[in-house]
Amino acid sequence: MAEASLGQMIGPAVALMGAAVVAVPLFRRFGLSSVLGYFAAGLLVGPSVLGLFADAQSILHFSELGVVMFLFVIGLELRPYKLWAMRGEIFGLGLAQVALATLALSLTGALIFGLSPPTAFVAGAGFVLSSTAVIMSVLQDRGEASSGEGRKSIAILLFEDLMIVPLLAVVAFMSPLSHGQMVWKDGLVALAALLLLLGVSRWGLNPFFALLARARAREVLTAGALLVVLGAALLMDAVGLSMAMGAFLAGVMLSSSSYRHQIESDVEPFRGLLMGLFFLAVGMSLDLSVVAAEWQLLMALLAAFTIAKGTVVYAVARLFRSSSPQALHRTSMFLQGGEFAFVLYAAATSAGVIGERENALFATVVILSMVLTPLLMIIADRSIRTEASMAGIDAAQNLAGRILVIGFGRFGQIASQALLAKGVHLSVIDNNPDRIREAARYGFKVFFGDGARLDTLRHSGALDADAIMVCIDDPKSAMQIVGLVHHEFPQARLVVRSYDRDHAVELIRAGVDYQIRETVESAYLMGAEGLRALGFAEADIADAVADIRRRDAERLAEQVQGDAMSGLDHMLLQPIAERR
Repeated sequence: MAEASLGQMIGPAVALMGAAVVAVPLFRRFGLSSVLGYFAAGLLVGPSVLGLFADAQSILHFSELGVVMFLFVIGLELRPYKLWAMRGEIFGLGLAQVALATLALSLTGALIFGLSPPTAFVAGAGFVLSSTAVIMSVLQDRGEASSGEGRKSIAILLFEDLMIVPLLAVVAFMSPLSHGQMVWKDGLVALAALLLLLGVSRWGLNPFFALLARARAREVLTAGALLVVLGAALLMDAVGLSMAMGAFLAGVMLSSSSYRHQIESDVEPFRGLLMGLFFLAVGMSLDLSVVAAEWQLLMALLAAFTIAKGTVVYAVARLFRSSSPQALHRTSMFLQGGEFAFVLYAAATSAGVIGERENALFATVVILSMVLTPLLMIIADRSIRTEASMAGIDAAQNLAGRILVIGFGRFGQIASQALLAKGVHLSVIDNNPDRIREAARYGFKVFFGDGARLDTLRHSGALDADAIMVCIDDPKSAMQIVGLVHHEFPQARLVVRSYDRDHAVELIRAGVDYQIRETVESAYLMGAEGLRALGFAEADIADAVADIRRRDAERLAEQVQGDAMSGLDHMLLQPIAERR
């Protein structure tokens, strides 16, 4: 019995992990979002397709802990003074977007679909609450969480999390069974719990973790970190507030702690797993029978709500001085409803404000919007790149320089410094408008052009250049440029940045005059510094680095001649191991 019970517990977990590890890499392979891969995997194993899981809602509720831990980690990155500095964006930008979008969506539901005012309000308010999980995953994947626009998106999400409390109160007032006195009492209890959480976080957590640290047991610190996250979430949930908001506040209070980095590393594995489980559960929750029975109404609701909300988000972004591409990018992220919509719709159903059919319809619309968001973001990103403003940017035309530099990213900028210091006349091109504008701020004139195009190379002065430095980080484009230069501009020496060892072998075989792997020199210096830190003599350090350089050059020559397997940088370690 015990073995059968254990197998029954492990079987579903294996099915979930198997679906995820197949779907996510497959979707990433085709340039799609990992979130979309999780959705697809959840739909596959859920009740609507294979039926391996019958109770998707229970998994969804459990996996919301992933969102909770995500907000805790975000809180760890936001010191209280940073959060205070964001107050204008939270209560200005956030309030404007939520209020106007709720009004627009409520009017859309009432005027276009004939919903009663209470039903239209609940439907619209739920769709306004965007998915914290989806948006924060996107911001983190793209490294935008700490950018100015990323902070604005986080501010809006924080305000939306705060709004679940008054929205639930409004639903309670709208209920035929509501009692105003009970609602006010619940509000006071929630406020008291919030003050209690802030007090414990401010004065109790540092001594608590100091006590755990003295035990010198890593697993105890991990348990303590999980206790803080789950305890804060449970307290907020018990008084009707957002679990994610409780975890976020606990994270903010711990952001100044000396244990912050340790806590973050302890929580991170659980956060990642539970976030993946959350997206899987959302995919499982999509009821294809509801979609099949009501597909026309669902598509109409989805289109109308998406357009109404998108219009408001874009307008508010522009009103608060975001550029058009920035506004379009934010709009594509906030087009969907989120996990808190399910809470609001369930509360409205229990209170008799909406019926079971409306609950199923509205929840399905939210799930579909979450599924479509990664695709809409890809479309928006391509549109932004296609329509990027070229104001203040000059295309490469009739340039002349002794050296043509292709690519002015961090590598190209550093490589150009020695040449500029000696007064060498450079022609510099790049295909990134933002990078060109950034260079102009510091006095560098960079022209727009794609170095993999023959006409661009001609306009950039490749015919008269003594040398062409290829500093881009795209191996495929670099090889195209090498081929064009060899064929059309043989007088120019080719100096090329290689991406890795395989790319270096390709470049050498292609006959470039010089290539260098982008990390090799900094790695040599780092290794030398490590020896220096251990007290080795400078002569010994120089000998060690020279020996590694020689061995690397020999093996690279062997690979170019085809006498050794390519791509094995770890072969460099073998001579060292043999000497031990």
